[in-house]
Amino acid sequence: MIIGAVAFPRAVARNPILALFAMLLAAGGAHAESCQEDFQKLTVKRMAGIEALNAIGKAGKGKMDPEAACPAARRLVAVETEMMNYLTKNKEWCNIPDNVVDGFKDARGKTQSFASQACAAAAKVKEMRDQAAAGGGGGMMAPPKLPAGPL
Repeated sequence: MIIGAVAFPRAVARNPILALFAMLLAAGGAHAESCQEDFQKLTVKRMAGIEALNAIGKAGKGKMDPEAACPAARRLVAVETEMMNYLTKNKEWCNIPDNVVDGFKDARGKTQSFASQACAAAAKVKEMRDQAAAGGGGGMMAPPKLPAGPL
């Protein structure tokens, strides 16, 4: 992919965030610097959210704890929504191509889907825990009482 007079590898072209950075770097001008600074701040927040989710997965040895993942995923969705709003609002000013905006919309949609799944699983875990605490056992019968005393 060539942006301005600079060639970028395909990995950059496929990643909307990297492609946007590359485009902003190549664009030049005062407004491009402003766009780059603003977007870089948002990207730092997004990466912190991704790292938080990765840490949760690593702590669970590859399995996500839905109760921990739900709030982290919601925070990441909020940051990506903020980024999406920035891209949409400043598309013309920052010379952001449509394919970058569309690619980011797709990435944000995947994050939203993950957050929905994590939060639904967390709600189910809480429900099961509440039922077990109330003696309901989550639909399972209570174990039979064993006879006491000498046999």
